[in-house]
Amino acid sequence: MLTFHTAGGIRLAYNTYGAADAPLTILLAHCWTLNQQDWHYQVRDLLNEFGHTVRVVTWDHRGHGESDPVPKPECTIDHLADDMAELIEAVAPTGKLLLAGHSIGGMTMMALADRHPEVLTRVVGAAFVSTSSGGLDGITLGIPGARATVVRAQIPRVLAFRSRTLSRGARRRAPIVERQIMRRFVFGRPVRLADIALAVEGLITCPGATVVGFYEDCMRHDRAAGLKAYDGIPTRVLVGTRDLLTPRSHARRIAGAISTAELITAPDAGHMLPLERDALVSATLIKLARPHVAA
Repeated sequence: MLTFHTAGGIRLAYNTYGAADAPLTILLAHCWTLNQQDWHYQVRDLLNEFGHTVRVVTWDHRGHGESDPVPKPECTIDHLADDMAELIEAVAPTGKLLLAGHSIGGMTMMALADRHPEVLTRVVGAAFVSTSSGGLDGITLGIPGARATVVRAQIPRVLAFRSRTLSRGARRRAPIVERQIMRRFVFGRPVRLADIALAVEGLITCPGATVVGFYEDCMRHDRAAGLKAYDGIPTRVLVGTRDLLTPRSHARRIAGAISTAELITAPDAGHMLPLERDALVSATLIKLARPHVAA
């Protein structure tokens, strides 16, 4: 594991795969409450397909995984976009870029367009995976009536309370709440137990400030205008038909805002497409990358 310090002094954990002088760098931004293991299937598949002719970069967002925890006010998508821009400047200052973002990672790509438009001049492909450009304060999680708003707001608070009052060891021994949330609201079907275990472990390692802070910022997230920056860039928008967190209507809105976007729907999949439909997500990235990789 490598480390990088942002201008604000936050230590980010990251990994690179492939040659530093590869003509294309693929950056994979993970989802809320997980870490760079969100993309472990895609790293495997990209390297199997292209070897060292591409460079792949993954990292743990601030407050996630092995990166530094941060206070709640610093748990924002804007901060994630700034971190991403600084990391790109540090590890891939030249050459072509392919960006992929899952959930809050996709939102980070939208904020990147607003805050660091110079980065997009090098982007030759983009994938928005199970994500949203705004309106998340209206999702129902499949729960009818007014109860949806209450349940949606309580989930991160319950998780944060468990983080404050129980050790990680205790939560690992009895991750009842975390597992139920993942099974009920996050994954579709079929589901691999190893994938749920990976997602639960990521959730357990997240501090309460990360869980609540980023949830609250996602509820304020509105970056539909930033999508226009991806016009002209080959873009894929992926969504599962059982995604309760960023439903199909959100994916359609993203695809409709980018003239060069294609919408890809995964039947019966939930929110965790890089894990649930790893072959589909990997194939999408490989197709986007292939024109820019030396034969």
